Amino acid sequence: MPFGFYLIMAAQFFSALADNTLLIAAIAALREMRAPTEYEPLLKTFFTLSYVVLAAFVGAFADSMPKWRVMFISNAIKIVGCGMMFFAVHPLIAYAVVGLGAAAYSPAKYGILTEYLPPRQLVIANGWIEGLTVGAIILGVVIGGTLIKPDVAQSFLAYDFPIIDTGVDTVGEMALCFVAGFYLLASLFNLYVPDTGVDHKPLKKNPVYLIHEFNHCLTLLWRDKLGQISLAVTTLFWGAGATLQFIVIKWSEVALQLDLSRSSMLQGVVAIGVALGAIIAAKAITLRRSVRVIPLGIAMGVIVLVMNFVGELWIAIPLLILIGGLSGFFVVPMNALLQHRGHILMGAGHSIAVQNFNENLSILVMTGLYYLMIKADLPIYLVITLFGLFVSSAMYLVKRRHEANQQAHDDVSHLDDSRH
Repeated sequence: MPFGFYLIMAAQFFSALADNTLLIAAIAALREMRAPTEYEPLLKTFFTLSYVVLAAFVGAFADSMPKWRVMFISNAIKIVGCGMMFFAVHPLIAYAVVGLGAAAYSPAKYGILTEYLPPRQLVIANGWIEGLTVGAIILGVVIGGTLIKPDVAQSFLAYDFPIIDTGVDTVGEMALCFVAGFYLLASLFNLYVPDTGVDHKPLKKNPVYLIHEFNHCLTLLWRDKLGQISLAVTTLFWGAGATLQFIVIKWSEVALQLDLSRSSMLQGVVAIGVALGAIIAAKAITLRRSVRVIPLGIAMGVIVLVMNFVGELWIAIPLLILIGGLSGFFVVPMNALLQHRGHILMGAGHSIAVQNFNENLSILVMTGLYYLMIKADLPIYLVITLFGLFVSSAMYLVKRRHEANQQAHDDVSHLDDSRH
């Protein structure tokens, strides 16, 4: 891999590290405020709202200038959101601003891969990016969980800088200082990300035109036989993954009697599995063979149901690693295939914006349904059962659709051969 790719990875790592440390800090802030429990999944809802609402604009924005500059601007927006939470703006509102920065960041982060690397290296690059992002998730939730531990928090708060009065007096403010530091590190690496030399489209000022162009790209990708399958898989994966974050926290509190600090670290255990699955997929699966991993999505949903029968930590850890491993193994090839098809059909930024729109709409719907189930006081074991059955059923339908597409393609090819 060229050196510029490692700079892209470093920038992505610290940005994702900050996002996930901030999520735990925001959950802790809600609990300090004694906010209702169902507000916690709403954090993800507020975060992802920008991805859906601004989908028509962020792709065009990402394609209008060098990707490193888009990434730098986006991280600046995230720092503003972090600062808002520091100055006592409600965590839901502040996290929504961070989501605004993330929505602008994503098309640049993935789009630069298709500009900078040849198609044959896309699965490998995605494996590294996903693996590193998951590493950031693991470290982020561990750092977040550690920072809110009373003994650790008090030791940091007891430290006084000479002469300077930092104004940091609470656990939440101290955690936010760490988050801001990670965002600043990411911004520093953004400045050194290479310019790929790809021509950039001038940003159109007319929002109606941008919305029309986005709808055209959306239709184009869903009509493409390979594009629709990879888009369906990644859409389901990110919706399920976001919901699973909150399910794991709630389940570990009920089934394993863990507090927020320790249950947030179990999210990291899932992420370890995703990283392992992503790395194995990067080595074992080529772009041409990517659709063969779809059955693993069905298996993942079935294995989630086993969580209902686990009450010991030593069983929970390998089970969560296995669930993460299956999801990482099947999503990385699908992600690479989707980027490749999108880049061919419409350009990197627009393609990733379409992907983000679908994936984050899925997150909004699935975390919204989880919010309603928690608000209705459904037992977490019933929630897990419904979740696992939904994932398996949806992946089975995607598999049937792909088989139908292949059959239709084979029939057309056979008809063409018979005419000749």
